[in-house]
Amino acid sequence: MNTGFYRVAASSPEIYLGDCVNNADNIIHIAESLAKKDVQLVVFPELCITGYSCADMFLRKELLAQAQQELDRIKTALQDLSILVCVGLPIEDEAGRLFNCAAYVHSGEIVGIVPKTYIPNYGEFYEKRWFTSADKRLSDEITLNYVANRPTVPFSPNIIIKDLRGAIVGTEICEDLWVSAPPSGELCKAGANIIINPSASNDVIGKREYRRSLVAMQSGRCRAGYVYASSGAGESSTDLVFSGHCIIADNGRIAGETSDYSKRMNKKVSEDDVMSSGFVISEIDIDRCMNERHRYNSDSWADVPDVIKVILNGENRMKDYQIWPKKVNPYPFVPSDKNNRKNRCMEILSLQAKGLEQRLISTGIKNVVLGISGGLDSTLALLVCCDAFEALGIPKRNIYGITMPGFGTTSTTKTIADRLMEEFGVTAVEVNIEAACRQHMKDIGHPDDVFDVTYENIQARERTQVLFDYANMVDGLVIGTGDMSELALGWCTYNGDHMSNYAVNCSVPKTLVKYIVQAYASECASTDEMKNVLCEIADLPISPELLPPDKDGNIAQKTEESIGKYDLHDFFLYHFLRNGESRDRILKLAEIAFANVSKGEIEKTLETFFTRFRQQQFKRSCIPDGPKVGTVSLSPRGDLRMPSDMVELY
Repeated sequence: MNTGFYRVAASSPEIYLGDCVNNADNIIHIAESLAKKDVQLVVFPELCITGYSCADMFLRKELLAQAQQELDRIKTALQDLSILVCVGLPIEDEAGRLFNCAAYVHSGEIVGIVPKTYIPNYGEFYEKRWFTSADKRLSDEITLNYVANRPTVPFSPNIIIKDLRGAIVGTEICEDLWVSAPPSGELCKAGANIIINPSASNDVIGKREYRRSLVAMQSGRCRAGYVYASSGAGESSTDLVFSGHCIIADNGRIAGETSDYSKRMNKKVSEDDVMSSGFVISEIDIDRCMNERHRYNSDSWADVPDVIKVILNGENRMKDYQIWPKKVNPYPFVPSDKNNRKNRCMEILSLQAKGLEQRLISTGIKNVVLGISGGLDSTLALLVCCDAFEALGIPKRNIYGITMPGFGTTSTTKTIADRLMEEFGVTAVEVNIEAACRQHMKDIGHPDDVFDVTYENIQARERTQVLFDYANMVDGLVIGTGDMSELALGWCTYNGDHMSNYAVNCSVPKTLVKYIVQAYASECASTDEMKNVLCEIADLPISPELLPPDKDGNIAQKTEESIGKYDLHDFFLYHFLRNGESRDRILKLAEIAFANVSKGEIEKTLETFFTRFRQQQFKRSCIPDGPKVGTVSLSPRGDLRMPSDMVELY
């Protein structure tokens, strides 16, 4: 089974400058160790067989010959393994031109050699003293005179190597990444989904972060994995320092990197700590990268360049890999770093407010009306309204917060709603809907003690009617409070809470709403009472409060008991829409992410998600306007064009 994941490693072993034998020993040992961890591709630094800083020793025939001989020993030593190994060495062609090369070894063969294209010749770099650009090569093949049987192998910067397990590998070497048009862009047009970069990048202040940004950005632009391995310990420190920075990026996201100096100095590490041992391992999600290319099917992928395709053999040595990541983020919509999370939450709130500001400006309307339940969603909508009104200089009394007690309203949430509106200084209005709902049930012949869907929806639609009618009275816009997770599941009443004039929460997932409210409480609350009430709201159970409370007056109707945890639903939503994952892959990833949740619960909730997502599209087909604030949106005018009568989702 091809899981769609490909396990890669970047390694920066200690270099013995000019000692090809010891360097090859290190490479063999590391490759064997990584193969035991089911690593399928490992990248070593630029010129790692000789060392990068050999300077004029590159002009010595003895060094060139020994480098090829050790390349031969590496491929022989690893012949029984299916790991693809990339190493660096200098190689001379028949005309005496010397090239800085990346050589690929797999299953006892040298399958391809990639010469470096862009040769730096500035500052501390003077490679043109020894090396020639790939553009000056005589042929797309080269004979290795110091390797047993003098094999002739593909020799070009345009080689892409296809692994039977789904990876298509392209190569750029060090400086190739730093130019205005890196070769990886062309290689990815030709099908490469993983770019590797053996490098020798020295460190100066600020360069590490810049290098990290380059790798992440190029990975994102190419919608590919990127494996970067740079020289470290053992390189000459005559004028430079090499830190051995290794980075793995996956479609624009840094999936792993080796520690910097400051972290190493303050960290006790074990022998198994890969971050301190000069290498990093991670999985590249090839399926996700390819899905991104499907989604962004633009002209940038046209004009496919000519490449040399190398297909790896050695199928008999290939293990039946089941590569899955050891850890999966269970909350893909929520940044794991607390500081980053707080900043992201405030940025999202700002985007929501800017959307509402523009709507108010374009309509000339200076009043808004929204239902305040005391729950998370309506609280977030109120925060958005307050921010927008402050930015526009409109008094907050022009925000009409309407509480509409019904059959399921508890004293707890009603009291919280009143406290919330008082703290924010908005106009509070109460309209009890019980009598109107009973009259409507009487009119249509529905018993008022049958707690079915009709009983619930009568209340939801009555509240919506109150909001729209009140908005007409005050010349205001009705602000929708429902979130993206509810839209995904259709957990809203058609033409009830489903409808508004402007839906500020429509692309905010349920798992993120709580954190935005908490971030506002910690960053923006002007009084202790404001902070307290926001924190209390964040701790309430999720409920539409449409069924009567329990005998103690507490919330009896809890949404997650009916449809499953929103943690799971948001996870499914992200991987289904954002990553284009299949049902089976989502299930497996969820089992890894939610190790404390039973497989039975995950499977049941996943079935609920797919069923409701398919059946409830008709509600999403006519949702009101609202701002897109993240990478996933359900708007029928934007990200999701889906028929309402799908028979199955795949």
